[in-house]
Amino acid sequence: MATAEVAGPCAPAWRGGFGRLWTAAVVSRFGDALRTTALPLLAVQLTDDPLIIASVTACGYVPWLLFGLLGGAVADRVDQRRAMWAVDLVRGILVAGFALAVGLGHASIPLLLVLAFTLTTLQTLFDNASTALLPSLVDRAALGSANARLMTGQQLAGGLLAGPFVPLLLTAGAAMPFAADAGTYLLAAALVASLRVPPPEREPRAAGSTLRNEIGDGLRTLWRDRALRAVCLATLLCNIGMGALIATLVLHVTGWLGGGHTAYAAAMTAYAAGSLAGGFMARRIAHRTGRVRALLLAGTVQTSSLLLTGTVRHLAALLVAMALLGAMGMVWNVNQVTLMQQRSPQSMVGRIASAFRTASTSGAPVGALLGGAVAGAFGLNWPALLAAVLFALAVTSLIPARKADVPVVAPDDDTTTGHASR
Repeated sequence: MATAEVAGPCAPAWRGGFGRLWTAAVVSRFGDALRTTALPLLAVQLTDDPLIIASVTACGYVPWLLFGLLGGAVADRVDQRRAMWAVDLVRGILVAGFALAVGLGHASIPLLLVLAFTLTTLQTLFDNASTALLPSLVDRAALGSANARLMTGQQLAGGLLAGPFVPLLLTAGAAMPFAADAGTYLLAAALVASLRVPPPEREPRAAGSTLRNEIGDGLRTLWRDRALRAVCLATLLCNIGMGALIATLVLHVTGWLGGGHTAYAAAMTAYAAGSLAGGFMARRIAHRTGRVRALLLAGTVQTSSLLLTGTVRHLAALLVAMALLGAMGMVWNVNQVTLMQQRSPQSMVGRIASAFRTASTSGAPVGALLGGAVAGAFGLNWPALLAAVLFALAVTSLIPARKADVPVVAPDDDTTTGHASR
């Protein structure tokens, strides 16, 4: 790979493959947001046990821990386009069946748990295949802009637009948010199936090669690349911190700040609005600084925002901090994904992406437990301070990767190419 890490302000063409993929991703995220908002509301109608209600959300994390690495290995073996539309077709049929069960009054907690677990299990293949497919649709110089547009569109659809639709759909019946979600899956499947992408060219697998061996190859390649290894560790630390903050934010707002539900909603809206702004800034920041330094900048600003959150007892300070946290979070996500796509051997993008996602998902529930324990032991503002410490450690772990001579490591040996990190 000889492409420079940041090649300049190059944008992907909307016409053709990228436009269809963007539309499919945004439509699907809108439907996902409808479902994830409606599921807890449905669970509350079926039981008042907090542990059982929380288990519905937990089932959305567990498959990533069990199957995340496997999903990446499978994504590197198959035609990613076909895998994506087939997964979306299956998910659409499953959610449509669930909507029918809800409409007929047959919803139950076990059914909710099975649905959440199954959909996320399928998502482990879909998301890794999507990450691996994008470099086939746009030039590598345009990957940063493409990722920014994808993530910004998804944040707009899922973070801001979907929420107000749920109450409107629920007035027509408890099944309507799920029926709408099924429709978005089927539409996304049709859009992805219409892509005209040649099947990926791959070298024949060695005799006796297994999924386990291929997962190991991907992990070793990730470990050998100093920049990717550092970014993966930093992302894990950040997600532990975010898990601690988000899990206790409602207590921070209502308890430590003395606000109400409106204040909590305002904090979440500030975060979503900041994320949208960050989507527009991510490519420009990377063009000026390079991707690793963009991550360093984002992590530093987020650390300061978390310190502000945990030390200044005023709602206005929280809103500013959450907006900055969301903006720099998007800058981080866009550049982390783009760096991974640009530095990974094309045949291993799925496996390396799955390692990132598995680390991210494992960090969130661990952070949530830590945040709850710290809030109970030291005070409701301490999870934000804990998150600040973890973000500071993440920034520190990135410092060795900022050098301009960090090489890309080939998958099977320690030789390097001329691809340089900035």
